[in-house]
Amino acid sequence: MLEKLESLEAEYQALERQLADPAVLANQSEYQRISKRYAEMGHLVETIRSYKEALTHLAEARELQFDPELGEMARADIAALEPRIRELEAELELLLLPKDPLDEKNAIVEIRAGTGGEEAALFAAELRDMIMEYAKQGGYRVEVLDTSLTDLGGVSKVVFEVSGPGAYGYLKYEAGVHRVQRVPATETQGRIHTSTATVAVMPEAEEVDVQIDPADLEITVSRASGPGGQGVNTTDSAVQVLHKPTGMIVSCMESRSQIKNKEKALSILRSRLLEMKRAEEAARRREDRLAQIGAGERSEKIRTYNFPQSRVTDHRIGFTTHDLEGVLAGDLSKLHEALRKADQERQLEALSTASKTA
Repeated sequence: MLEKLESLEAEYQALERQLADPAVLANQSEYQRISKRYAEMGHLVETIRSYKEALTHLAEARELQFDPELGEMARADIAALEPRIRELEAELELLLLPKDPLDEKNAIVEIRAGTGGEEAALFAAELRDMIMEYAKQGGYRVEVLDTSLTDLGGVSKVVFEVSGPGAYGYLKYEAGVHRVQRVPATETQGRIHTSTATVAVMPEAEEVDVQIDPADLEITVSRASGPGGQGVNTTDSAVQVLHKPTGMIVSCMESRSQIKNKEKALSILRSRLLEMKRAEEAARRREDRLAQIGAGERSEKIRTYNFPQSRVTDHRIGFTTHDLEGVLAGDLSKLHEALRKADQERQLEALSTASKTA
């Protein structure tokens, strides 16, 4: 353990020296890469140093605990330091858990109305607003890529990009089936209906992540339709991409630029293909429940929004809050904190089990 901590601290010091190197300063991409890693390690190294300092003070106190003059003070230090060291060890255990490299990527979010007709479309629109607001609270940039609206203001489908370091890791717990229980505005007899919407959260795949053969694509352009003002309807800017090997179809029409729409459509396609690849890998290791909280399978019912009781329940961890209004307004911080904690506990449990059977 200590050897690993020493190695990490040495890496941090090396990064510090590199950031002062004129050659690195002259290379902007290398400087950004090193700066990012340096910033990521800051809290970890601070914890490592606190841990080492506490160990040193504990060793000194133990040497003095039977000293006639300093023994009482030393024993008081031991009583305070031992639980502090256990706390630091637990914190380091969490900080040293392997991180998903995809967590740092931008995110593509796709929301579709499920069962429930127009009520499901209205609920999908509320989920769109909720997730977008939560993303903005986290300092991320949101750009709508594709939308299909319904007559009453709902959405049958909406796709948007969330940009910024760590966007996918920030939003991935929203993936899955969301369920709402309430009396719809269209219900005349006051009966509670249950409707659903699916949320897919995908790490934005770059060309290096997923290779697409241009021969596998069929790209068509058409005149954009729907909201967007007069300008968007005067050019053939809407783009539809068919990926022939999988049959996937992606459309994008939000921009007035055909080139930009094509780039965004291909980005969505790459992200879907990457998600498909990850789903296949997850299926092969289905017996390992380690990643279930963050798996975000489209068929997994993850959360229920119950309006009569103003209750939101996340079924993955049994978390319940009665602040329905706050959650739908984008206040997902407590919910996500509980999900991350549960995810970390499962990872620790899996690592502990693996070490025992090794």
